[in-house]
Amino acid sequence: MKLLRRSVLGGLLAMSLPSVRAAATVVRFPRSDGPEPKAEHYPVRLLRMALARSSGDYALQAAGPLMRQSRALLELQHARTIDVMWTMTSQQREKDLLPIRIPLDRGLIGWRLLLIRAHDLPRFKTLRRVADLRALEALQGHDWPDTDILRANGFRVQTASAYNGMFQMLASGRVDYFPRATFEIWDEAAQHARNGLVVAPGLALHYPSAFYYFVNKANVALAADIESGMKRMLADGSYDQLFEAYYGKLVSRAALPGRRVFNLENPLLPSATPLARHELWYHPNEK
Repeated sequence: MKLLRRSVLGGLLAMSLPSVRAAATVVRFPRSDGPEPKAEHYPVRLLRMALARSSGDYALQAAGPLMRQSRALLELQHARTIDVMWTMTSQQREKDLLPIRIPLDRGLIGWRLLLIRAHDLPRFKTLRRVADLRALEALQGHDWPDTDILRANGFRVQTASAYNGMFQMLASGRVDYFPRATFEIWDEAAQHARNGLVVAPGLALHYPSAFYYFVNKANVALAADIESGMKRMLADGSYDQLFEAYYGKLVSRAALPGRRVFNLENPLLPSATPLARHELWYHPNEK
């Protein structure tokens, strides 16, 4: 009887305790210093979906205060306050960090429209040659690969470190134009319309580039899980569906096939970039 009572008591106790499982691995990412997204930030949503399709158990967590891109790169390289970040690739970044070579944005980061002052519209409407654009002053971030890419192609570029201050630099006439990715520029133009900023019609820049997830070089397990999850998303169509949901209207609005596109070289592009994988990249003349 005592054995029976102990058995019953032990069973009841076991039923009353919460199930125990290994805690999820926390993956920390840097907060964005851009405009606050209306929905979950696309790279966060994509990462969440990819990791959910991996063999691991992960929980995403935004890191503490905002940090500039150069600081985030150092934090990740030294495995300190973040575990993953998303940024444009370069030879140096792939030397310092471990890239997952599936572009988040199908290469849209290399398709650039021009943010300009509204009263400069007549001047930009008459631009026909890349030399005409080189004669003007562009604006970029001081730690962005785009700065070196533009300069390598003969462009005059001023730089700044404060994201919000860059729009004031353009509005005040310190620079002539601010090249922005097709998925960035529309919200930015709307936010700064009161300062007289608009998107230049009929023009675009293009250089081959990729926007990747990066992890610390030692974190091969996380890299493998992100890659396997993204491959599953490509296979089941959810990557394309998410891309379309976030960027479809913005890409259509850009109307790239109808623009004069100045194609530039990207000397920073690593040789391992999978440009030959047609399905990974955006092609303006294909539906």
